[in-house]
Amino acid sequence: MAARVRLLLMDVDGVMTDAKLYNVPGPDGRMVETKGFDAQDGISLQWLSWYGIKTGLISGRVSPAAEERARQCRFTYVYQGHIEKIPVVEEILADAKVDQSEVAYIGDDLTDIVVMRRVGFRIATGNARPEVKAIAHMVTERAGGNGAVREVAELILKAKGHWAELLRKYEA
Repeated sequence: MAARVRLLLMDVDGVMTDAKLYNVPGPDGRMVETKGFDAQDGISLQWLSWYGIKTGLISGRVSPAAEERARQCRFTYVYQGHIEKIPVVEEILADAKVDQSEVAYIGDDLTDIVVMRRVGFRIATGNARPEVKAIAHMVTERAGGNGAVREVAELILKAKGHWAELLRKYEA
């Protein structure tokens, strides 16, 4: 399944992050929400872009931190503020010109199940709800925000035969 992936979609909170939200005072004294992201997840998302594998996020929340992280990681698709994710998935599939069998999705909570049922490769993070893990083709060893995305990216790159080339690039 990983060898067929041309598009990797994911949720944000609980997948790209550990699901914790931090409210800190901004310069004007108003509270600003921020999140923590895993650096190794980030570089692996960039590697996917090097090999033509598109990435995207679909989140029910709106977060400037997630928007910036998506920019840094070269995401192709960024959809925030969408609790109803199916119309977004359909729009992305049409734009990317990929079949749903060529799409992987990483999720952790109940709102992700409807998307996971419509893609070819369903992935749950190690910290996912039992209901999400039950329908997943793969459950990562690591939790969201702690390397789960990196696990998936490495699996895809290895399945597509790119891993050895990447290791040579870094003289590993």
